[in-house]
Amino acid sequence: MPELNTLTLTDHLVSGEEFGLVWNAEYQCYQTEPIPKSLEKYYESAAYISHSDSADTFMERIYQRAKKINLDRKLGLVKRFCGQEGVLMDIGAGTGDFVKHAQERGWEAYGVEPNEAARGRAHNKGVPVYSRITVQQEAIYDAITLWHVLEHLPDLDEEIKTMSDRLKPGGWLIVAVPNYKSLDAKYYKSNWAAYDVPRHLWHFSRGSIKRLFEQKGYELRAVKPLWLDAFYISWLSETYRKNRLAPLSGALMGTASNLYGVFSREFSSHVYCLQKKAE
Repeated sequence: MPELNTLTLTDHLVSGEEFGLVWNAEYQCYQTEPIPKSLEKYYESAAYISHSDSADTFMERIYQRAKKINLDRKLGLVKRFCGQEGVLMDIGAGTGDFVKHAQERGWEAYGVEPNEAARGRAHNKGVPVYSRITVQQEAIYDAITLWHVLEHLPDLDEEIKTMSDRLKPGGWLIVAVPNYKSLDAKYYKSNWAAYDVPRHLWHFSRGSIKRLFEQKGYELRAVKPLWLDAFYISWLSETYRKNRLAPLSGALMGTASNLYGVFSREFSSHVYCLQKKAE
């Protein structure tokens, strides 16, 4: 259980500060320690790619290309469980590409993004992205998606309740998070890029996600791998190790991690398809 408590993790993106992990018995997962009082400043970096549409560097171009490839795959997964059309909310929408993609394919789609700069880029694309979930009382959404967002939320209980109150009975919550039990996580240890402290406050496994959401009135229907994540996370992890051959080494470890996942069912990142139980 608490073997990760010994890791000392560095914020490679913004501050260079060090953080640790502590076991959270309630959620059966790890939690970043300490949690900074002001998290906003830890997102203030041009290198935080998910808040940017930049494609200036080689890594940024690869990321933006992978993001476009994933749009169809993400929406295809939503359609598989929710049907061809419906009302969708994307939490942590970034610059709004997934919301726009869903709208172009017949969905009534909206986004939530607290970062003002990313929200502005979404608005420039004509995408309806808000700073928080709207306050309407009725449950209107057929699906709510969180693509690598749950691990950023400070108050899990309150945030999940807010989402659940807006989701129709029988509706779907689609959650993608990294998995600290993957091969790349075990290999890179404190240099594993998906720890991403302190922006990532929570560090989940398959078991912790199942436990967390079953307690909140959901049934876990399916778990799917995000194949491309292993390559990107491994590449970034190699840069933290200052490996000049990071793209090659990352590709090799990404391949190994995915092969490991085929047999162990422990991939670098998973998508969890959770259905809200009928009241």
